[in-house]
Amino acid sequence: MGLTKTEMFSELQNEIALYAKVFGHPARVAILQHLFKINTCVCGDLVDVIGLAQPTISQHLKELKHLGLIKGNVEGTSVCYCIDSENWAKMKAVMLQFLDQDISQEQCC
Repeated sequence: MGLTKTEMFSELQNEIALYAKVFGHPARVAILQHLFKINTCVCGDLVDVIGLAQPTISQHLKELKHLGLIKGNVEGTSVCYCIDSENWAKMKAVMLQFLDQDISQEQCC
């Protein structure tokens, strides 16, 4: 069987693409902004804040958690979410290195 398209690229290239993908939806951006704004775990009020249906919010939370940018803890019947500071710092380092490639480049055109 042949290679999948992602296998053609380096681990770093795939990691950058996953980060870019997670930021590719405004609902996920809004969720992250809200979690940073409240600076604590949130247990269920995201539907009111973001304005999307609960299943939609849950899917976006799942994507953010899968990538490790947020973490969730079960508290009673709710799952409370907050930013995973360690993984956020790792993501920032990877993305800054990628985005800063132009700093020492001469203009080609």
